[in-house]
Amino acid sequence: MGRKLISWLWPALAGLVIAALLLLLFPQLGGRAPAPTPEPDALPVASEEARPASRPSPEIEQAPPLNRGQGPVSYAEAVERAAPAVVNIYSSRIVERDEHPLMSDPFFRQFYGDDLPSRQRMLSSLGSGVIVSRDGYVLTNHHVIGGADQIQVALRDGRETLAEVIGTDPESDLAVLRIELDELPVIALSDSSRVAVGDVALAIGNPFGVGQTVTMGIISATGRSHLGLNAYEDFIQTDAAINPGNSGGALIDPEGALVGINTAIFSRSGGSQGIGFAIPANLARNILEELVTQGRVIRGWLGIEAQEMTPELALSFGLQTPRGVVIAGVMADGPADRAGLRPGDVLLEVDGRPILDARVAMSDIAAITPGSELPLTVIRGGQPLELVLEVGERPTPPTPNGPE
Repeated sequence: MGRKLISWLWPALAGLVIAALLLLLFPQLGGRAPAPTPEPDALPVASEEARPASRPSPEIEQAPPLNRGQGPVSYAEAVERAAPAVVNIYSSRIVERDEHPLMSDPFFRQFYGDDLPSRQRMLSSLGSGVIVSRDGYVLTNHHVIGGADQIQVALRDGRETLAEVIGTDPESDLAVLRIELDELPVIALSDSSRVAVGDVALAIGNPFGVGQTVTMGIISATGRSHLGLNAYEDFIQTDAAINPGNSGGALIDPEGALVGINTAIFSRSGGSQGIGFAIPANLARNILEELVTQGRVIRGWLGIEAQEMTPELALSFGLQTPRGVVIAGVMADGPADRAGLRPGDVLLEVDGRPILDARVAMSDIAAITPGSELPLTVIRGGQPLELVLEVGERPTPPTPNGPE
């Protein structure tokens, strides 16, 4: 009896298990429709506040097609206009050399008698210059002729002559020479304020003493400063190759006009690495005029030692932004001293113009005529203070290697 019951129950249990599995896998067999798959329109919709605002397509400025028209195939005409006015400069000076220690011994001196070896020796250097006037004025760099006892100028046409130093300005690294020759070639000066980055530029000079050489590049940048080369810096940067001996030479435009006086290069090897600097023609013209007419460059002067403002210093002075300069020192009986400025003051404005860059402010002050009254705004003890200063004339800096 028990066996018959088990044999009857087993198929029933198996059927129930199979039915349950079928219902789980196919719910429609039990009369239930499957959950509908949500259509895209049935997906949750963001509220009007969360939905991004509808914006028109951005207006993109379309550049015109690149003009691939052929440029000049030669700059020979520009070079022919300018190159005759670019000269080679050979400067020399006599220096005392150290005497050999044995020469101080009378025993050795008796072998030479009156024919003792000379303690003097000649040092020579070379550079370039540019004839800018039919009166014979030549622009070059101060460092080319600084301390020279004799300066010789050689023209491209083969003529050579000794030059007279009219004046030098170490703070801009410019010098003016004069030569006495007839029918001198002269270069025209451009308005260097119109020079633009990307303009073609040609450098003419006498690199390494190999003779007059022309290289080509473009204007890489203008208004370069903070290089630590000169006290007053406003360089034109070019990638035209400039090498030792090019200093004082011409940087010209494709028309052959003078754009600047080649002055320095940035180099780790001593040769050109595509970063050269030239003094703009406008600045050179101003220095030329002052050296010729005044014998010196007259610049405005406050008589202070200024320190760049840093964020840390600005915070200590209670300034929201690092602006102005800190007066680190005041020259005794100088313009600033007479006006009442003190070390520790913060100079914020000069003549109503805020000081944002110390070097730019220095150049602006240098352009002020000595004797002019100049309003200043300073911070002292956290409080603003208005002062009026009478601008003085900047003293000529000493030239350690200059002529005696």
